[in-house]
Amino acid sequence: MSRIGKKLIEVPQGVKIEISEKEIKVSGPKGELKQVIHPEIKVELKDSKIFVSPKTELSKRGRGLWGLYRALISNMVTGVSKGFEKKLEIEGVGFKANVDGDNLVLNLGFTNPVKIVKIPGVNFLVEKNVITVSGPDKERVGHIAALIRKQKKAEPYKGKGIKYQGEKIRRKEGKKVVASSK
Repeated sequence: MSRIGKKLIEVPQGVKIEISEKEIKVSGPKGELKQVIHPEIKVELKDSKIFVSPKTELSKRGRGLWGLYRALISNMVTGVSKGFEKKLEIEGVGFKANVDGDNLVLNLGFTNPVKIVKIPGVNFLVEKNVITVSGPDKERVGHIAALIRKQKKAEPYKGKGIKYQGEKIRRKEGKKVVASSK
């Protein structure tokens, strides 16, 4: 049995849920999200609580889908009510970021600046050396944050590059200089 799938999803005040046979639509103060529901999964709304359950006898795949859809719907409800955000830090001399219109422009020591195109539902905010990626969809926010980090990962010798806030970079020692005795 799915332990995650059995948990109920509490619907906060101000969040509106619409469930059809094939789709669930969640809307709230931060935006609106849709998710197609697999035919083996049943979603019900009772007393401002969402119940997710399998339609048929539980197979191994059905148990996995049960927990997956419960987690996806829970993330949708949290996203439209509170939103999600990832913070990235830029470290290095001459490395900087700024928002140009809707796009994020990164100067990372390459000959040309790197431009990250904004996708719908994701916002950028830059303060000094911290980039904040925010939005209601957890998957999109994480994807864009990973794309930004991928442009110049923090290297292990000096720690220069882009890293998530709070991420620890394991430092390596540089080459040892052998003292010559002449």
